[in-house]
Amino acid sequence: MDRSKNTILLAEDEPALGQIIKESLETRNFNVLLCENGEKAYQAYKQSSPELLVLDVMMPKKDGFTLAKEIRLEDDAIPILFLTAKSQTEDVVEGFNIGGNDYLKKPFSIEELIARINNLLNRTQLQKTADILEIGAYTFNFPKQHITFKNSEKVQLTHREAHLLYHLIKHKNQVLDRSLILNKLWGTDDFFSARSMDVFITKLRKKLKQDESIQIVNVRGFGYKLIC
Repeated sequence: MDRSKNTILLAEDEPALGQIIKESLETRNFNVLLCENGEKAYQAYKQSSPELLVLDVMMPKKDGFTLAKEIRLEDDAIPILFLTAKSQTEDVVEGFNIGGNDYLKKPFSIEELIARINNLLNRTQLQKTADILEIGAYTFNFPKQHITFKNSEKVQLTHREAHLLYHLIKHKNQVLDRSLILNKLWGTDDFFSARSMDVFITKLRKKLKQDESIQIVNVRGFGYKLIC
């Protein structure tokens, strides 16, 4: 295996689709480990140290959500992209809540999959190099994805929450364009992504509530503004 290339662990139980994705990614200079069920994917994850996971949600022996939960107990940083035939908002939100970073609904184009993979890898690199940021009475450790209020107990953020807060802070006291951030973090600005973003904004408000000077306001028709 060429370690100069990023390694992607692909868990997909449809043999034809899995092979198409594998071959397409390999032509784009990725190493690809293809597994047909969740159990084999977990074993491959333990043995290979991939840079990114692409997990089908509905798989035999161990589904993608269960696999992601297990991996998140060991690694809270590796990007996880779900492939799913499910389109209900609650299913999408569940995927994010258990540690997923992105999702792609079937059927999808290979070009869109590759774009989302590159986006996740770029965001991971950003996370490794970002500074520790201050917001009101909170300290935000972006690389480790947690906030601390006046040196008290750390509050852990999900990968998506951390990136959303990072962009809000970078645009502090300015309107963060809704469509722009949806496309940047979710890869699309469709209805389901917009609903998911609203849920994450609500969660951030709760986690920042100890400092009453911090507000995340909804600027109707435009986006969100972090006021501090």
